[in-house]
This record gives sequence, structure tokens and C-alpha cells, in this order.
Amino acid sequence: MIIGETAPDFTAPTQNGEDLTLSDLRGQPVVLYFYPKDDTPGCTQEAKDFTELGHQFEAAGAKVIGISKDTVAKHEKFALKYDLGVTLVSDAEGEICEQYGVWGEKKNYGKTYMGITRATFLIDGEGRLAREWPKVKVAGHAEEVLDAVKEMVSPA
Repeated sequence: MIIGETAPDFTAPTQNGEDLTLSDLRGQPVVLYFYPKDDTPGCTQEAKDFTELGHQFEAAGAKVIGISKDTVAKHEKFALKYDLGVTLVSDAEGEICEQYGVWGEKKNYGKTYMGITRATFLIDGEGRLAREWPKVKVAGHAEEVLDAVKEMVSPA
């Protein structure tokens, strides 16, 4: 993916079972964060961090969307368990992960397997990729993304 190019469009179900289409959100910044799995320590913390800053993202006019291969039912359970304020999209078939280049080989404790690389994409109001954070570390990440959104909507 190249900064300035139009972000790949998609339509997929959310934790509420409603379809979300990325291009329908044009006119506002969109934060797409990809994460490996619902209800795991890092993924839970990341979702809670984005939720905690939700009012500030809203004030900046931005929509925050988390994407993983978990099912709609798992997303719903995850969102309810932690009272999450972010929209969670189910990419059960992995098509969105492929489009955004976040599906690939990972290593953990000497084992190699296929999975989602934690990554975040900031899309501007015209649907173009404005910023990318590959291989995200959770601590402080939501704040860094919020700062980028604020900078984009009201440049110094």
C-alpha cells in the first residue's frame, strides 16, 4: 500500500451483524486497525485503548474500526465483555487482510505460522491512505494514532 493511494474498499459485517462499507465513510477520517484475535491480552488492551480515547476520535470526526478474522458472534461477545466503543469488523475469509497486506507468516516461540500482523491504517476523508503503522506495539499506539488524526484534521 502506498501513501496517497485510494484505500482498498470493502464491505463486511460488524459485531452487530450490520454490513459496513468503507467507501460509505468518505468525508471523515477512518482508522483501520488490524489485530490477531479477540479476547487475547494485546488485542484486548488495544481495543480498550481505542475505546478510552473514543470521544477524542469522535471530536476529531474520525471513525475507529478494528478488523480480525474472528466471527461476528465472537466480536459481539468481545465487545460486550469489555464494553468496547469501537466498531469491530469480521474478515472471516481474510480478504480484507489480504487487500491490506497484513496476512502473512509470523513466528512465536520458534514456531512459524500464518496470521494477522498487528497494523493500523489512517484513511483521509477522500478515501486515501494517509498514514500506516506496520508491526504495531500496543503501548501508546492509540494515542499516537489520535495525534495523527488531530494533525490531519487541523494541521498546524
